[in-house]
Amino acid sequence: MNKTSAILIATLLSATAYAAPETYMIEPTHTLPRFEYSHFGYSTQLSRFDKTSGTIVLDRAAKKGSVDIVIDATSVNTGYALFNQHIQAADYFDTEMFPTITFKSNRMKFDGDKLVAVTGDLTVKGVTKPVMLTVTSFHCMPHPMVKKDACGANATATIKRSDFNMGKNAPYVSDEVKLTIPVEAIKQ
Repeated sequence: MNKTSAILIATLLSATAYAAPETYMIEPTHTLPRFEYSHFGYSTQLSRFDKTSGTIVLDRAAKKGSVDIVIDATSVNTGYALFNQHIQAADYFDTEMFPTITFKSNRMKFDGDKLVAVTGDLTVKGVTKPVMLTVTSFHCMPHPMVKKDACGANATATIKRSDFNMGKNAPYVSDEVKLTIPVEAIKQ
């Protein structure tokens, strides 16, 4: 092995040794998970949760990481205070017994350098089901205001309310619910 090859191999190995997972904290003012469903076929209703926390660990070089998100189910925001209370009752979210919704990933899927999917376990109302979030956009760069690296993504999935013991009024109010999770996170 010549000296140039040895230096090149040593450089590559040292760069790999220094590559490490990076931890990002969810930025709660820009992470507002939404859900939408058909209301009697008249319209598509859109609601959101106003309080979300969690961490994202990302190792882009190894193309793996983890997502751990906690949604405060009591922060549901339908745009109507009385309806917020209604869907927090036992027939729906039952926030008295189950105040949080969680997503814990078990796998990230990349296409080249782009994150395209995250699979994991979604727990709603004490019921845990596997869910695949399709990542429709993913972008990391220095954040211009906080002067730290940040990543953002939009992810979607479709679930059935009845799978989580929330099927009341189906099929009039659709059993299928589309989840959209816009997330921004700041590197720690």
